[in-house]
Amino acid sequence: MIIDGKKVAAELRGELKKKVTELKSTYGEAPGLTVILVGEDPPSKIYVKNKEKSATEVGINSVVIKYPENVEEKIVLNKIKELNNDNKVSGILVQLPLPKHIDKRKVIETILPSKDVDGFHPMNVGNLSSGYDSSIPCTPLGCYLLIKKVKKNLSGKHAVIIGRSNLNGKPMTQLLLKENCTVTITHSKTKDLKVECSRADIIVAAVGRPKLVKGGWVKKGAIVIDVGINKTDSGLVGDVDFDEVYKVAKAITPVPGGVGPMTIACLLNNTVECFKKAQFN
Repeated sequence: MIIDGKKVAAELRGELKKKVTELKSTYGEAPGLTVILVGEDPPSKIYVKNKEKSATEVGINSVVIKYPENVEEKIVLNKIKELNNDNKVSGILVQLPLPKHIDKRKVIETILPSKDVDGFHPMNVGNLSSGYDSSIPCTPLGCYLLIKKVKKNLSGKHAVIIGRSNLNGKPMTQLLLKENCTVTITHSKTKDLKVECSRADIIVAAVGRPKLVKGGWVKKGAIVIDVGINKTDSGLVGDVDFDEVYKVAKAITPVPGGVGPMTIACLLNNTVECFKKAQFN
């Protein structure tokens, strides 16, 4: 089974469009998402454009604030503080990566946790790891929803996460622990990655190494989620050797068309959730 991320993302956007219409009817306004983009990084510009388009399609008020590469850090921080106090802004996202002269940590910590649609604020990270209510980073949330489309009950399953980043590996671990999975986090210093993967019922690969996971690494019937996007001479490929793993896995995400579309859909979902919570505060 190929897990169609485009289809699942489209279904989620459809649900969100209905929710936004209902919220607008109830509260007289729609959720608002403001994205800050610094510099001219081509992938970031494309990603932000797609976010803006998707947000508008579901009825979210979308604003993009652009700054030149050499903008002073204090200007960005002051803009975030201004947005924190703007009731029309439900969610704030600062597109990463940032230029070296801007402190990423400072930027993330300046965003109010209640408006942190990326789920990167330390308070949201802590709440997620403690099992409390929080904004969840968009990519692992997308992976989680795709896994749940294949198998509803994950209790007792053994999951192997390849990659320990704050963006995906660590929050993915917390989501699967909450489902009562046994989770193994692997990384560049793991002794025998093949052996670890061969025991897994679920593999989530996010390390940025083209076709790292081979067919012989995966046990029959496993669910394989490929977060990697790598440019090669033959085009875009994931961290999983799709042609090999497809033959043994129960379900696998393609690259492109798997996790990618879910990331933006989950960002919109987080924006709607932030708006809803704000109405009760």
